[in-house]
Amino acid sequence: MMRPTLKLKNLALGALLIGGATYFTACDMNDDGVSNDKARLQIALTDDPGDYKEVWIDVQDVRINVSDADDQNWTSLKGVKTGMYNLLDLVNDKDTVLADAEIPSGKLSQIRLVLGDNNYIITNAGVKLPLTTPSAQQSGLKLNIHQPVVAGIVNKLTLDFDVAKSIVEAGNSGKYILKPVIRTVLEAVGGNLKGYVLPDSVQTAVLVIRGADTIASTYTAPGAWQLRALEAGTYALHFLPTDTTFKAFVKEGVTVTTGQITTVDTVRLQKR
Repeated sequence: MMRPTLKLKNLALGALLIGGATYFTACDMNDDGVSNDKARLQIALTDDPGDYKEVWIDVQDVRINVSDADDQNWTSLKGVKTGMYNLLDLVNDKDTVLADAEIPSGKLSQIRLVLGDNNYIITNAGVKLPLTTPSAQQSGLKLNIHQPVVAGIVNKLTLDFDVAKSIVEAGNSGKYILKPVIRTVLEAVGGNLKGYVLPDSVQTAVLVIRGADTIASTYTAPGAWQLRALEAGTYALHFLPTDTTFKAFVKEGVTVTTGQITTVDTVRLQKR
């Protein structure tokens, strides 16, 4: 057991006050205070280059289906970032997150990417041309996934939009049709840490530190804590009780593995 230096403690607390709340998610809890029946799903959009100056799509909704029924059980994801996206801003491994929501764990069968009417391209000559959408896709482009989503970790589904194959010129009319060709990739993002601090009546800040940098942070509530989507690697955990009659505690050498939840041994705070 050791006490972090005052400088490191102040740096860590500063980072916690700035960003720590974003790492704690209220959800259904098991006996350890950690979600055991929900999976966190991120939907990201990326693109392969095409021979245009700009390609804009009008994202209106993202819907998911966890059943095998095509005509029912569709649910809109909460917090979808609707609006206009230039696909050519998302090339060379860049992406943007369209949605980040909790869904039932199990199998993700299908998703629908629902587009509005304001889709268009700007040619290399600077001409703006509208993109029409086939009537069969007015209810959204359906993509088959049929893969498991795991509870307790971040599951990232990337929609890789192939612009070159998705935009079709209608004969010699000068009109263009949007027939999206999208490859889907579902993968775990980073790994999770979880644990428990006693006494659970003492709210404690938990900080993940690599070198002099605070990577992530949260508070216990009550006693239980969890941090998600951490990059694989080895970290030090700093436990800073808000009740200053208890000593801070540091646990070195905590390993994070992509796609896994690592349970850290219970920390028992000691009085000064």
